[in-house]
Amino acid sequence: MKKIFRLMALSALCVTSCTNARPDLDSIFEPLFPAGEPGAAVLVMTGDKVIYDRGFGTADLTTGAAIDGETSFNIASCSKQFTAVAVLQLAQEGCLSVEDRIIDHFPEFLRGEPSDSIWNDIRIKHLLSHSSGIPDARGYLSHEQKVFGDETLALEYLNTLDHLNFTPGTQYEYINPTFVLLGRLVERITGTEFTTYVQEHIFTPAGMDKTVYFDPQHQDLIPDMARGYEYDDVSSMGEERAAAGPESPSVKEWYEYDYGEESFFATRPDGGIYSSTHEIARWEKALREGRILSKEMLAEAWTPVTLVSGSDWSDYQNRPGTWYGYGWFIEQEEGETSPSCIYHTGDNGGFKALVARYPKTDALLVILANRADWDRQAVRESIEKLLNLK
Repeated sequence: MKKIFRLMALSALCVTSCTNARPDLDSIFEPLFPAGEPGAAVLVMTGDKVIYDRGFGTADLTTGAAIDGETSFNIASCSKQFTAVAVLQLAQEGCLSVEDRIIDHFPEFLRGEPSDSIWNDIRIKHLLSHSSGIPDARGYLSHEQKVFGDETLALEYLNTLDHLNFTPGTQYEYINPTFVLLGRLVERITGTEFTTYVQEHIFTPAGMDKTVYFDPQHQDLIPDMARGYEYDDVSSMGEERAAAGPESPSVKEWYEYDYGEESFFATRPDGGIYSSTHEIARWEKALREGRILSKEMLAEAWTPVTLVSGSDWSDYQNRPGTWYGYGWFIEQEEGETSPSCIYHTGDNGGFKALVARYPKTDALLVILANRADWDRQAVRESIEKLLNLK
């Protein structure tokens, strides 16, 4: 049952602020994330220097815990970069090639004559760059499946897949199951459960001691865990109608909107990480120092592969000058030889995330929120303009 929280009943909570506060940035975030409501953690770095590190609002409306740089949020699809790096580590070690055909690792997908298979031309690089042509054809999902679905459910339809939306490598279509399949690929190559592999080969070497994958059975192991929330009219929600009372036909409330509620997907390779702004800063440092992946392989991941702009198959991040590499979106203006921004976004239940790198200014912008009612692109553009990040 969803937990309901009335704004008027909440006491004001102080935000966590760093010593090098920026009033110009405060003026952007304070109106968006008021005290006493779900909010966000924000971090800005240039090089190794943190220039802004502040939390706004409340991580858990039951306990009243305030948000700060140690608060763990579901980072949703920002998790895809970790899956991509796991695959690229194996490529770096010679265990696989991004040119490998998927059916060479998953022969069970073949039906009939191999020469006639739709899987013949789908390669690992196409999964990494959202250009495989594989549709998200999972069909009808019950409410229970949407709420409690796992990796097995996400991949079930691939065993009977009989068509592609386009020739692999020719178009962009953002879908989640292909990254779940990459997680299974890591398991097949290494013989190690996916989350264990990432913990041992990515989180630990990067110093991300508090970053974990979501586990429905062990949510208590997520440190400083934020809950996701949505603010809406609860009178139309059957479970809450009695709570709102017959005298309140239309009442807007904050209600919990993460695992166990409406549409929080618990699959992990495509979106299951819980992390904090401080942990993401450690991730950035580890990548820049070449501790997780060689700089040559990282440059390959950050090279434009699939043109996102103008795609007929997906609206997600479909804006001018936008590409997808291996696990990251890349903005690169026509005529430029290097990206202006390398980033990813994430949305899951009440969580909304942005992790953006700016190569020209050596800057990092991280916004992790446990509410989704804010315009991420507008906020991002405001900060970029204010700080001249591009």
